[in-house]
Amino acid sequence: MKKIIHHHAMLLRRSVLAVSLCVAAMSGAHAEAASNGLVLEAQTMDKKFDPCTHFFEYSNGTWLANNAIPSDRARYTAYDEVTERNLLALKAIAEAAASANADGKAKNAVTQLVGAYYQSGIDEASIEAAGAKPLAAELAHIEAIADRAQLLAVIARQHQIGVGSLFNFYVDQDAKNTRRYIPQIVQGGLGLPDRDYYLKTDAKTLEIRRQYQKHVEHMFTLIGDSPELAKQNAAAVLALETRLAKASMSKVALRDPQASYHLLNLTGLARLDAHTTWASYFKDIGLADPAEFNVGQPKFIAEAGQMLNTLPLPQWKTYLRWQLVNARSKDLSSAFVNANFDFYGRTLAGTKELQPRWKRVLSTLDANVGEALGELYVAQFFGPEAKAGVLEMVDNIKLAMRDSISKLEWMSPETKKQAYRKLDTIVVKIGYPDQWRDYSRLKIDATSYATNNMRAAEFEFKRNLAKLGKPIDRNEWGMTPQTVNAYYNPTMNEMVFPAGILQPPLYHVKADLAANYGNTGATIGHELTHAFDDEGRQYDADGNLKSWWTKADEKAFLKRVAGIEKQFDEFNPIDQLHINGKLTAGENIADLGGDKIALQALRNALKSKPQAEQIDGLTPEQRYFVANAQSFRGKMRDESLRLQIATNPHSPEKYRVIGPIANMPEFTEAFSCSASKSPLRPEAKRVTIW
Repeated sequence: MKKIIHHHAMLLRRSVLAVSLCVAAMSGAHAEAASNGLVLEAQTMDKKFDPCTHFFEYSNGTWLANNAIPSDRARYTAYDEVTERNLLALKAIAEAAASANADGKAKNAVTQLVGAYYQSGIDEASIEAAGAKPLAAELAHIEAIADRAQLLAVIARQHQIGVGSLFNFYVDQDAKNTRRYIPQIVQGGLGLPDRDYYLKTDAKTLEIRRQYQKHVEHMFTLIGDSPELAKQNAAAVLALETRLAKASMSKVALRDPQASYHLLNLTGLARLDAHTTWASYFKDIGLADPAEFNVGQPKFIAEAGQMLNTLPLPQWKTYLRWQLVNARSKDLSSAFVNANFDFYGRTLAGTKELQPRWKRVLSTLDANVGEALGELYVAQFFGPEAKAGVLEMVDNIKLAMRDSISKLEWMSPETKKQAYRKLDTIVVKIGYPDQWRDYSRLKIDATSYATNNMRAAEFEFKRNLAKLGKPIDRNEWGMTPQTVNAYYNPTMNEMVFPAGILQPPLYHVKADLAANYGNTGATIGHELTHAFDDEGRQYDADGNLKSWWTKADEKAFLKRVAGIEKQFDEFNPIDQLHINGKLTAGENIADLGGDKIALQALRNALKSKPQAEQIDGLTPEQRYFVANAQSFRGKMRDESLRLQIATNPHSPEKYRVIGPIANMPEFTEAFSCSASKSPLRPEAKRVTIW
């Protein structure tokens, strides 16, 4: 799964999109027909292609030919097909809650919360009439800044309402002492997706920067600036953010957890940044005594402090106004929403059309009160049968991983002992949390969508801050139950599989083993391998950032990592852009390891549960590989592909299929590929890690 939450140090993985289990109940007949009741979809294949030379097209060719990217999407995958049906189910839940709430018949506080929130979001008339008024009080705070102390106080206020100005603050486990929570201060404050967008000088990046500056300028006019002033202000924002970008670590550098761990106290922070009264910042956010905290990127924080002390207050006011309106633009009237979409959706990602309001509102509810929505969802659509089947697969895949570790020639018995300990202590969560999040302190009403969103952000900030001094919450989830995704969290040493991923076409309780292991089984293997990828392997069984490797074993491991980095560096998906092997190393390691381990687990399972020799003309091992390739079927707009290559730790879908099989003799054997047609790399270049 993709790494989508690093804000709270969750390393969330496996590149899939948000869909949910309710499809199985709501559209079960359709889902079963689409997958022949066996998950693997024979009708999406195109057997005119040779699987040995064009396996992605062999597995997905008919689907690729028959499915265009919808105008409101930057990409389209198998999961998007299910997403549309899922959104209709979630819409029905939210509309029923809104109706019950309006009639005073809401059965409980959760229904009332979801109903009022949803109603506020679809009340277009009120949102249009309000325009930018919901930001008036916050804009007034910015305008009133008269000195550096007030500047820092407004930054603290913005952090509390979900505006990430200058840097990011949150509370999470201490990476080297995971039994406690500590504050985390990390780089941030940029309006473009990555530092490189400010620093690179190729034609496409220069054009994106030009469009970005025009977008910022336009947004300033929407909050009342004259065209001339807006142009000046946009230039000031770009200059300030460029300076922050120059001090920021690259995405590749950020993949080293040791490089982002610097435990300090206020005295140590004062030595790093003598200009900023950090005690005042902590007090303003509600933290009287921060004690120890982690400064992720000291160079960035030192530069931010220098800028706070030297840049003119008017430039800071301009920047903070931009950060505010940019963060909250989706909550405002259509002029703001359309302007935001025009740049971030159309220019950056290539999306042609804005999604309808109800879909956008559901996305906001999922982000802000997702467990309330999930509680209503699970009550209707999640049963125990899928959970039992997945737990059996998890056990089998962990056994296969143990067997794989035992056979590693490059790893010493000493390191293997620690690897077994880590493997045996991995916690597995499936479906939904044992205890639902308490939203009773969050005030939501049906009158102001923007206000509700700021309240929700402040509620989450306070909830996160309140963790300090308390025991680690082992029940907490980093995803909502309705999400089709999964993740491994290294500081918790846990794998989490929300209910949403346990449904067709990804998983089906009636499917043959090969199809389920090729899809969900490979996902389980992927998440499990993340515990031992180039990042995850740096954390021990207790989740601490602590080496458990001998020097020789570490050297042997890193040599293999270098091999997979080089392999993916050679892929050239578009223009002259190559995949960044170092940025994508963790996901590529997990894809390869997950494929190999899940395949071995399938072989073991078939010994006790024999399957038909062929289904749809394919052997079990052939079906395993096809099912895995179908889980990655998808199309992307060129702009979105360029954005992914520049910023995403996952390789594009096609390469997540053809990359691993090029290292797997098992694939060549399954499809009886001749030497001249085999995708298998020469043995000297072949990568095997786990």
